[in-house]
Amino acid sequence: MPHLFGMLPDDLATHLRAHGVSVRDAEARRVLAHAVTRGQDGFPASRPVPRAVEEAVEATTSRARLEIVERATDPSDGFVKYLFRLPDGALAEAVRIPLEREGCFTVCLSSQAGCAMGCTFCATGRLGLIRNLEPWEIVAQFVAVRDEAPGAVTGAVFQGQGEPLHNYANVLRAAEILAHPCGGRIAAKAITISTVGLVPAIERYARERHPYRLIISLTSAIDERRRTLLPMAAAWPVRELAGAVRTYQQSTGGRATVAWVVLGGINTGDDEVDALRELFHDVPMRLKPDRRE
Repeated sequence: MPHLFGMLPDDLATHLRAHGVSVRDAEARRVLAHAVTRGQDGFPASRPVPRAVEEAVEATTSRARLEIVERATDPSDGFVKYLFRLPDGALAEAVRIPLEREGCFTVCLSSQAGCAMGCTFCATGRLGLIRNLEPWEIVAQFVAVRDEAPGAVTGAVFQGQGEPLHNYANVLRAAEILAHPCGGRIAAKAITISTVGLVPAIERYARERHPYRLIISLTSAIDERRRTLLPMAAAWPVRELAGAVRTYQQSTGGRATVAWVVLGGINTGDDEVDALRELFHDVPMRLKPDRRE
């Protein structure tokens, strides 16, 4: 059965009508707002929609939650890592991240079980790709973490397990649900999609002019070194990746964000500084370090 966490109001209305149920668009919105926005199971006694709609929703859709296998809190920074078991037994992680604004959080979401990119500094890369996550499985991570947060969850970042742009359609669908008034109610500009640098997907993302932020994980501006750290980089030299970043920056009119996993003694020398300057000398950008010793 289709999952409510993977639907927008038009999808639910179309689904119910296909099952012979007369439903108004407003009623479909109420159902999803109840299930996704408020994270409620069942329906309240006040009955926001007709009984026939309630019964059809219960009989023909799912709202099952993901199983939380483990929670781990880092006392030094308040990050909380969640381990979820997916319906087929695969595992995925999400992280609740405190923001500088007290009482506010963002959620780091997984888009795949495992990952095909093989980055040498990433534990997930050693797993290989198990499978893509469905949109509802991504949204379900968000709902589970949000519902336990001791404050407001105001953002989401696709930077957990997997390469988001390798699961392009499902990730963009999940982002749309997270931003929808009957979904996660997260501002589009507070949703960030991270990529290790899949050039054709970045160019497509730029053409489609999605409203979500994009972070490109560069980690090295020197081709030979980057290929040793990120094996997928062999497919696209850094100059091609820089061209895609320019295309994205020009399509949005804002700054590009480039992430750099700081690996002591490997990619922190003056040669990297010079290569980075040459590569992006004409691109307004923000460099976001990610320190891993």
